[in-house]
Amino acid sequence: LEAALSQIERSFGKGSIMKLGSNENVVEVETVSTGSLSLDIALGIGGLPKGRIIEIYGPESSGKTTLALQTIAEAQKKGGICAFVDAEHALDPVYARKLGVDLQSLLISQPDTGEQALEITDTLVRSGAVDVLVVDSVAALTPRAEIEGEMGDSLPGLQARLMSQALRKLTASISKSKCMVIFINQIRMKIGVMFGSPETTTGGNALKFYASVRLDIRRIGAVKEREEVVGNQTRVKVVKNKMAPPFKQVEFDIMYGEGVSKTGELVDLGVKAGIVEKSGAWFSYNSQRL
Repeated sequence: LEAALSQIERSFGKGSIMKLGSNENVVEVETVSTGSLSLDIALGIGGLPKGRIIEIYGPESSGKTTLALQTIAEAQKKGGICAFVDAEHALDPVYARKLGVDLQSLLISQPDTGEQALEITDTLVRSGAVDVLVVDSVAALTPRAEIEGEMGDSLPGLQARLMSQALRKLTASISKSKCMVIFINQIRMKIGVMFGSPETTTGGNALKFYASVRLDIRRIGAVKEREEVVGNQTRVKVVKNKMAPPFKQVEFDIMYGEGVSKTGELVDLGVKAGIVEKSGAWFSYNSQRL
C-alpha cells in the first residue's frame, strides 16, 4: 500500500491522497483567515486557500456575504488587494466598514451582465495583483441573452453554460496568480424529489467540481439580549475540502453590525479544549469566573 500511495503522490502531487482521520496540515498552502477561529480550524489548514476557487452557499440572510467580507478584511490586514464583483447590486458599504473592510483600497464592480462580470473577474485574476476576489452572487450572473430577451422567455441552461465556460478559463489562471476567488451562491429547490435533499445551488454543476472548498452556511437560531434579537446563531458545514479532510461542522454567533463574535468563539473553543470549565450557565478559567 505504501508503494502505491507514494507513486500516487509522485504522479499527482502531495495531498492527492490522504487518510481521512489524519489531522496534519497535509498541504503547505498560503491561506487567508475567514475571520472565524473555529472555521479556520475546521478547514484544517488555518483558513481558505489562495489560488483556489471557493463556494459559499446557503439560504437568504445566513451570513454568506458577511463571511466573504470578513475574509476580504483579513486579506487586507496582510496588505493584500481585494476586489468585489457585486452582481446583486446589494453591497452595504457601512456594514462592510464595520466588519473591518478598508473601502479606500477595495475594488468594486457592479456589472450589467453575467458575461461582463466573468470577463472582469478573468482580467483581474490574470493581472496577478489581486489576492481575494468575491463574486456575489452566481444566481445574479444573468446571461446577456436573458437580459435582452422578453420576460417569460424560456432559455434553458444558459447560465450553467456560461459558468462552465468561465470556470474552464479561470481555473489555470487562478492557480498561477495565487488569487482566491470566492463565489457566493443561492439555494434553489429541485422539483419532484422524493428521497434525499431537494436543495441544489444555481448555475449548474460546474462550480461544484471546480471549487476546492465548499461551505454550507445556515442560520440555526437567534442570539437574544433579554427580548431583543442581536444576532444569529450560525452553523457552517465544510461540504467539500480538497486541502484537508472534509465534513467538519462548526457553530458560531454572527452579531448584527459586527460580524462573527470572537469572544463567544474563544469561550466555546476553550470549553472544547478543556481550558475553560463550564458549570451550568457559568464559565470559569483557573477557578476564576468569567
